[in-house]
Amino acid sequence: MSADRTLPMTVAAPELPARIRIHEVGARDGLQNEKTVVPTAIKAEFIRRLAVAGLSTIEATSFVHPKWVPQLADAEQLFPLLGEIADVGDVALPVLVPNERGLDRALALGARRIAVFGSATETFAARNLNRTVDESLAMFEPVVARAKTDGVHVRGYLSMCFGDPWEGAVPVAQVVRVARALMDLGCDELSLGDTIGVATPGHVRALLSALNEAGVPTGTIGAHFHDTYGQALSNTLAALQHGVTTVDASAGGLGGCPYAKSATGNLATEDLVWMLEGLGIETGVDLDALTATSVWLAEQLGRPSPSRTVRALSAQ
Repeated sequence: MSADRTLPMTVAAPELPARIRIHEVGARDGLQNEKTVVPTAIKAEFIRRLAVAGLSTIEATSFVHPKWVPQLADAEQLFPLLGEIADVGDVALPVLVPNERGLDRALALGARRIAVFGSATETFAARNLNRTVDESLAMFEPVVARAKTDGVHVRGYLSMCFGDPWEGAVPVAQVVRVARALMDLGCDELSLGDTIGVATPGHVRALLSALNEAGVPTGTIGAHFHDTYGQALSNTLAALQHGVTTVDASAGGLGGCPYAKSATGNLATEDLVWMLEGLGIETGVDLDALTATSVWLAEQLGRPSPSRTVRALSAQ
């Protein structure tokens, strides 16, 4: 916090975790949803500024075929530019890989943290992966196995955990089955995605409890909420109350999902940090530096940041 900013006032909640790791997804999940392609140099500078602001996990890019996500077609050009950034506060730079070909590309550039992206519902699996849920799990199996053999950290993303735009409400047991399968493949952590932003706190608590009962430890779970219905922070708080200590967020509230048009922006990292500062929870993030970074990126994109905290602080 800067010396001239006294708010938010800290009122600690001792029942909550003392420290949270923010998994910053703006450079990948955020920029992949932009209508225009952001220049590689701007992406690299964005990631550098995020690191300087104190974010220790910054998802850098995706090694998906350029045909499907043209906004991230420069992964081979971008990732080599990030070597020095990784030395800023020991920053981790995970990348998304869809299959073995994507893994080959990532490993060739020295990536040491990867993520695979699955679906809890059949319709989204068909639209996003062109496979059934079980076929996508079979596709991930050799990716995870090879990565683990090479000592690479693997995150499993699971989308549509709380609702699907085509199938509606998603039964908790259905989500648990796919989540357990992803962890059984060997994933180190699991990110629960509220892809279209329909979750509510009670639903979050129910899913987390069911996952624990199925043998998935809270310590391996990350929360990934979208703010479509204004519920992202309340859902995050419910996850923290359950003991979750990894929260996904996107600087400036960038992002959505190109394969689910009802998915609006991710939880804004600044909004999350404001809440956590008020709760006395450590993040290692300098909110003022982060806000300046999102203001800078908004200028590059030619539109204001959707983050309420960015707008409030930048107007002062």
